[in-house]
Amino acid sequence: MFTQSIIFKELFKGFTVLRWNDKLRPVEFIELDKHAHKMMIVWCLAKYEERNGREINWENIIRGGVYELLRRIVIRDIKNPIFFRIKRQYQDVYRKLNQWVFNYFKERLNDDLLLDELYHFLVEEDLIDNDSRFILDAGHKFSSYLEFLLIKQINPNGYEIEKIERDMLKDIEQYLVLDGMQKLVTRQRISDFVELCGQLRFQVRWSQTPRIPKTSVLGHSMFVATTTYFLTRDNNPCARRLYNNFFGGLFHDLPETLTRDIISPVKTSSQDFESIIHYLEIELAEKEILPLLEPEWRDEIKYFTQDEFLNKVVLGGKIQEVPTIEEITQKYNRNEFNPYDGQLIRCADQIAAYLEAKSSIDFGISSEDLKSAVESIKQRYKTKIGSINLEDIFNEL
Repeated sequence: MFTQSIIFKELFKGFTVLRWNDKLRPVEFIELDKHAHKMMIVWCLAKYEERNGREINWENIIRGGVYELLRRIVIRDIKNPIFFRIKRQYQDVYRKLNQWVFNYFKERLNDDLLLDELYHFLVEEDLIDNDSRFILDAGHKFSSYLEFLLIKQINPNGYEIEKIERDMLKDIEQYLVLDGMQKLVTRQRISDFVELCGQLRFQVRWSQTPRIPKTSVLGHSMFVATTTYFLTRDNNPCARRLYNNFFGGLFHDLPETLTRDIISPVKTSSQDFESIIHYLEIELAEKEILPLLEPEWRDEIKYFTQDEFLNKVVLGGKIQEVPTIEEITQKYNRNEFNPYDGQLIRCADQIAAYLEAKSSIDFGISSEDLKSAVESIKQRYKTKIGSINLEDIFNEL
């Protein structure tokens, strides 16, 4: 069983891992934020390659993104340049470091399948095919470069700023064989979409409620996507279902680039208000987000961002709601139905909200809003979804 609460706790630590913390920063750069932006960029790069006739192993793309995030959280104290230098020049040390990361998870997890995949990703390095790894690395380098451009604005004459930029551009050069990377570097329309996604790092969740750690909508999106991945694995998904659920989780809050994050009590305070916000999100997305995407991608993003918490399949070319995840598993768990478990994404979203509130309380920063959120979420999820006992998960968090 993949859904061990310890995984969600480990993921949440990513909100406390700072990046570029030796430079003056316009905002705090957080590991989960960076990985969210990376995977959004990876989606774009892979979609371009797919459009050009290349077969993409999306499961490997997703696994590579998820497991690399877990590695980065564990080795949080090692700066990226040092990590990559060790990888290039000190293979024996690099292997021992990865073995140490694997042992860290081995001591905490009792899931044989997950541990086997982590072993082959970290130690044997044969879990992910080379094409998938290349696209993932390209997304990693470009998302880091976009962070650097923000830092450069307030460190124009800072120590080694010019050298850092030269080195980063040299790293990016090798990925210009990817059509999508060429479009990003030359500032084609898709680069505006990537930049818009990145703006979610500036939107703080629970913005009117003091919390530790603060979390952004961007990092929250990666937490939800990764949590949904693990929840989905417990329901024996077909390849398309796994793809939809991960990227649905990653993009589920994309419309908030236009409306900002509105906390649930306010959003649901009036049915009319909730309906208006829903309508505005659709209207604004049609005008400002979808035109930035290639035409053939737009329906997919709409599938991820409209009615994002409903279970859905496609029958006869039309989207149909499905009442339960069990029904999807029994009747529609095939690629041809394009299955999407909105309930699982909603559950992952609530796990994130629960940990955001509970973590702050545990750090000693509490409020009635946070206490109420913790209690109400626990009460709401005394149930099972598919094969997953949510009450056990929330009791262990």
